[in-house]
Amino acid sequence: MNWTEATSNIAGKILVVGDAMVDRYIVGEVARISPEAPVPVLLAQDDSDKAGGAANVAANVAAMGGKCILMSVVGDDPGRQKLEALMAELGVAHELIVDPNHLTTQKTRLLAGRQQIARIDREKPPASAALAALREKFELLVQDVELVIFSDYGKGVLRELPEFLAIARKFGRKTLVDPKIPDPEFYRGAFMLKPNELEFRGLFGPFTEETLIDKAAAAIEKYDLGHIVLTRGPKGMLLVSSDKSVVRRPTEAIEVFDVSGAGDTVAAALALSIVAGLPVETAVAVSNIAAGIAVAHIGTYIVTRHDISQRLDKGASRTGKVLSSDELAKLISARRASGSKIAFTNGCFDILHSGHVRALASARQEADILIVALNSDASVKRLKGPSRPINCFADRAEVIAALGCVDYVTGFSEDTPYDLIRTLQPDVLIKGGDYSEHEIVGADLVKARGGRVVRVDFHQGYSSSRIIEKIASS
Repeated sequence: MNWTEATSNIAGKILVVGDAMVDRYIVGEVARISPEAPVPVLLAQDDSDKAGGAANVAANVAAMGGKCILMSVVGDDPGRQKLEALMAELGVAHELIVDPNHLTTQKTRLLAGRQQIARIDREKPPASAALAALREKFELLVQDVELVIFSDYGKGVLRELPEFLAIARKFGRKTLVDPKIPDPEFYRGAFMLKPNELEFRGLFGPFTEETLIDKAAAAIEKYDLGHIVLTRGPKGMLLVSSDKSVVRRPTEAIEVFDVSGAGDTVAAALALSIVAGLPVETAVAVSNIAAGIAVAHIGTYIVTRHDISQRLDKGASRTGKVLSSDELAKLISARRASGSKIAFTNGCFDILHSGHVRALASARQEADILIVALNSDASVKRLKGPSRPINCFADRAEVIAALGCVDYVTGFSEDTPYDLIRTLQPDVLIKGGDYSEHEIVGADLVKARGGRVVRVDFHQGYSSSRIIEKIASS
């Protein structure tokens, strides 16, 4: 049974416990230095709030099709209200212990384009009384779930983790731990430990490629662990299990824009696959694919069931991205609810050239998701003449979808994409710099709902028509 079938109707629930937070992104451009101090002035153009930390883990579980409950400690503050609103939008059930003396963790990132220039953190560790209330609630909820993910971001919610692990073991529940505290005894008895290389060194000491597996196997035996899943960035992932089996998975990342939240995505995919009854080796393979999807997006990105199924399909790198306008509208609605910003651009793209590729790569940096809308064959014929297009819509769509910077491709049969833009309601509308803003179709629709119109660099001398004329003349 494949992953899509196995996860189609999971009965078991997943409980996510840990440091839930709100990730806020303020995006703009820097064009000058402040006269008040030698610091850049960010002219803010867009802002968004996304689930972070344990909340991002829970959001990924839900988006992948799992039944999930989030547990955490929050403050009695606007951050809690924002977190609860995000969880409601994402369809994630939650049990939050409110501590009046605690601050809901918020990370505000300032970005000039895709470059982070500063981060502002708001946080305060929870009181012991709040953790006692969390533990009491956990003992009730854990009896009704199949697996627990402990998501530790070092903010204090899991500083008494061994007690939670003991409760989970008492009820025979599997546990997956994302570790932060460099004390291996802290995680004794966990079903699965998921460190990155830095965390692994902090827990078990330095290693070489020759000693890594032996060191992991020794740690598993000494601390009564079921599995260690080591995430290694560009080196992929390594699974070492208590039965002495070893699985290496090379990275599945095609392009890396931002690694924020990739560990959360891995934890969610591992847990969901295990609850679905799949072998741990399969769970690691799927989580590796999910991580590759997550890092291809700017900021915290929630990976969906559709994303993973699309990549698992042999033809997913191309055809899985090509959707009808109705299919795309449903998908984008869910994406927008999760906090993703949607960019839209359009064109004939009859013969793909480097000018197109550069423009699309620039467009991809403006949002979390890039949609490319292609003129239908009849539309191209009306615009370019009876000899066009050279390539039919299906071929043009397949070529554009093969670009890593493009998330989805759709088509429109009219002369302009105005009606499609009205349907999809993108946050960012993008065209080449050879267009003035008043010439850009749909600019009025996007700006009316608070979106942006962006003119990316126009690369002089690159043209499908020119290439066709050059071929004809030769």
